Amino acid sequence: MKQINSNCEMQTFARESQRNGKSIALVPTMGFLHEGHLELMRRAREKADLVVVSIFVNPIQFGPNEDLDCYPRDLAGDLNKCDSIGVDIVFTPTPEEIYPDGFQTAVAVNKITQVLCGASRPNHFQGVTTVVGKLFNLTLPDFAFFGEKDFQQLAVIRRMVIDLNFPLEIIGVPIVRESDGLAMSSRNAYLPAQQRAEAPAIYKALSNACKLYNQGINKSEKLCKAVSNQLNKNIESDFEIEYIEIYDSNNLTRIKNKISSPATILIAVHLGKTRLIDNLQL
Repeated sequence: MKQINSNCEMQTFARESQRNGKSIALVPTMGFLHEGHLELMRRAREKADLVVVSIFVNPIQFGPNEDLDCYPRDLAGDLNKCDSIGVDIVFTPTPEEIYPDGFQTAVAVNKITQVLCGASRPNHFQGVTTVVGKLFNLTLPDFAFFGEKDFQQLAVIRRMVIDLNFPLEIIGVPIVRESDGLAMSSRNAYLPAQQRAEAPAIYKALSNACKLYNQGINKSEKLCKAVSNQLNKNIESDFEIEYIEIYDSNNLTRIKNKISSPATILIAVHLGKTRLIDNLQL
């Protein structure tokens, strides 16, 4: 496994690999890797000749009051985990390498970035698409792997790839969960013991909504209310719900009434100071 820090070296390696007929799979991450990230790498390892993992805490996708400075980091541990999966290249650029002095360009996807997480984080997805677009140009992948926990992000990146004709395939990988159902996330490390014990209630509430849907309840409002009621039934809980909504799984449009197409129920909550997201296919 090789670690690359510079844009020039990364792009040169990718170009030479292409000339040699090697396929490349990219797994973009912000580090502090967990089993969910490792599953992305395993899928990538099965798909391509070369696996590139990027580790970059992207400053432009964080809002002014968000957790950029305290976002968990463990580069040494991350490198060991990548090596254990058989990753070929770990790309670890600095912010100055990605955004050099005078940088003033952005990639923006409209409409589907204005809802759900985009409603409360207005510049977040522009930061994501800008850095992912740069990573695609630097690593030249044939495939890129993203977790379905960030369901809206996955839809946004797919839209960008279609609209801008990036010559690669985006592959979504199902959510990897802890044994108690909590979706794996680097931000889970923020949770103190009591809140960590409460957090699995998110998945349980989504699972209950899925059960109700399978029993014939197909009104969006009723299912979302069931999730809200279940999370709020304990008055001592620390949950603050940001949104619970149901969207068409294919085009990320909101389903306000009867569910008649493949649908996903999505949630964002604040548990204490930690913001957690999850989703479940209905």
